[in-house]
Amino acid sequence: MRLRSSFLAALLCTLILLTSNVESTSAEQELTVSAAASLTNAFGELGRKFESSNTGCKVIFNFSASGALLQQIDKGAPVDVFASADQKTMDKAVEKELILSGTCRDFVGNELTLILPVEGKTRIDALEDLNSKEICKIAIGNPETVPAGRYAQDVLTKKGLWEGLKPKFIFGESVRQALDYVSRGEVDAGFVFSTDAAVAKDKVRMALEAKEHQPITYQIGVVASSENKDLAQSFVDFVLSSAGREILIKYGFKEP
Repeated sequence: MRLRSSFLAALLCTLILLTSNVESTSAEQELTVSAAASLTNAFGELGRKFESSNTGCKVIFNFSASGALLQQIDKGAPVDVFASADQKTMDKAVEKELILSGTCRDFVGNELTLILPVEGKTRIDALEDLNSKEICKIAIGNPETVPAGRYAQDVLTKKGLWEGLKPKFIFGESVRQALDYVSRGEVDAGFVFSTDAAVAKDKVRMALEAKEHQPITYQIGVVASSENKDLAQSFVDFVLSSAGREILIKYGFKEP
């Protein structure tokens, strides 16, 4: 009889633990944030800070080119917050009514930079130097989907260099892929945002800033199809807060 009672007690405890675990799992609220690849490091820290002040919340990030992220959202990907590295991509999202009305905000700015492998000996003083025979391969984000690539195309077109340099371009699917090409010495130069160059300063060196482009402004908003709109808005508010801005500035981003 005692053995049976002990068995029943143990079984009851097990059921209580299992029920507790299920309740704990179901209580955890997931927030999916699709953000431009250049935000990887800064948003990683922002996400951890947000989780620490929102018990039971788990932030899941999807980092890629802004244009690619927009395509995913347009096709129905379950996303709560969208952060784009340019105005043009966010304008498309708003036009398609993919962003909840009134939630879109500018939050940081950036600069476009020409970088070289840190161990390379080539010197570039002006964009025209990219025509040099020493520069055979130039990494650049695909202008169709990567804002940094679009800004680079804008700058080079204004300088009358785009068409002549086309044979040298190695297109990346994100600004971070272009950064990787330069970091590994697989290309002779590349265009990235200054914040990307900063996170790889032991592998790349900045040659010059390419300034002949429209202001680089990042935007963030709540996705209209989100099932966690209140939590998504809280994340947007945190990014815009003084605490969020402090983290973004720490990673080299500027006021929009």
